[in-house]
Amino acid sequence: MLEKSSFKNQLENLVSQPENQSYLLAVSGGADSMILTSLFLDFRDNIKNSETKFQVAHINYKLRGEDSDLDQKVVQDFCEKNHIKFHLYEVSEKDKKPEHSIQLWARELRYKFFKEIQEKEKLEFLVTAHHLNDQLETFIINLSKAAGINGLSGIPANDNNILRPLLHFSKQEIYQFAEENNIEFREDLSNKKSDYLRNKIRNEIVPKLLETNDHFLENFKKSSSYLNQTKNFVQEQIQQIENNLTVFNKDYKILSKEKLEQENDFVKFEILKKFGFNQEEEIPKIFKAENNSTFFSKEYQLIVNRDELILTLKKEHQEIRNELVLIDNFDFSERLTKINIQSTIEGIEGIDKDFEWNYDAQKLQFPLYLRKQQDGDEFYPTGFSGKKKVSKFFRDEKLSILAKQKIWILTDSENSVLGVLPLRQDRRYAKDEKTECVLKIFNETKNEI
Repeated sequence: MLEKSSFKNQLENLVSQPENQSYLLAVSGGADSMILTSLFLDFRDNIKNSETKFQVAHINYKLRGEDSDLDQKVVQDFCEKNHIKFHLYEVSEKDKKPEHSIQLWARELRYKFFKEIQEKEKLEFLVTAHHLNDQLETFIINLSKAAGINGLSGIPANDNNILRPLLHFSKQEIYQFAEENNIEFREDLSNKKSDYLRNKIRNEIVPKLLETNDHFLENFKKSSSYLNQTKNFVQEQIQQIENNLTVFNKDYKILSKEKLEQENDFVKFEILKKFGFNQEEEIPKIFKAENNSTFFSKEYQLIVNRDELILTLKKEHQEIRNELVLIDNFDFSERLTKINIQSTIEGIEGIDKDFEWNYDAQKLQFPLYLRKQQDGDEFYPTGFSGKKKVSKFFRDEKLSILAKQKIWILTDSENSVLGVLPLRQDRRYAKDEKTECVLKIFNETKNEI
């Protein structure tokens, strides 16, 4: 039964020392969110030495004319009466309401608004008024979508600091609490229409299910709890398997392709899904792909490197330097000039970065640059006869795509390749017995402290 004490217990289950936390409540004006606000008010006012801070956010979508304005008034009046800071967002033409996908548009809009308030007001948790009937509706929706155990376990009570302390209470319990405590709220009559999938399930399917068993919701709550425990157990097992498959996990992650391939399809999917590869048909393609094949998810890049899968964060939103000046000009009055590029080049796992190249400065055209590989690059590597394309050199060195992406090419002002850092110098420009001015370019890491 929903009571002030049972609500307090639920909050304590979700948050450590809830009386010392800060919250933003998403309040629509409906029974569930107005009860949520009332319960938080009571929680705040009835705990001695409480540092509880909570504020309220409401969005007027302007979708139901006067009814939308009356919803806003109920929430705003309650906040003013009880000295609760109230945040309002009124939808206008600039929000470009779409003709279709109204629900998705509204969801994205409100969560963006909530996040902005949380950051500005320094509120740790967002709290929504989802209840047990919402949980049942979500279960049915996910069941129809073949969502798997994660979908069937429903709405989490605490998910990335979004709290839902009413999830264990039914809509009937919420209405009963509102009546017993004289809490004013507004009914959204649009919920009575079955024009959206959730409304259709709420209005037509759930009532039929509840008729089958007087304890249907209570039994569903137990089943949901069992599913959550099962999900948690499975996730722990998946994490153990992933740990055993992980070859390297520092700046990026390397998984053993050979070992992962031996696991069943469910394990493969659950592990790769963490990195955004959540299309079932994509998984077999990864394991059949040729060496150096690359796959992209929203945030990650996956490189097939022989018996390994290399996972790195994509750099779409980072400033990527494709060229930088190493040295503008050379002072030919000096017989030896040294340049340590240790702080310039990026570390490449598995490649010895220490090197020392000595050039005849008079053979070089300044300034000198560091840049990424370009099509057609070729050079005369030391230790080899003749010239070689840089792309062929990479293949011979059996470099992964990830390593190639991190390697820099040293060039002069005429775009001649002077060396491939940190692997090989071009012998044409190397110091010899006739050299008068030496440019020493090196990278030394062994003496790092």
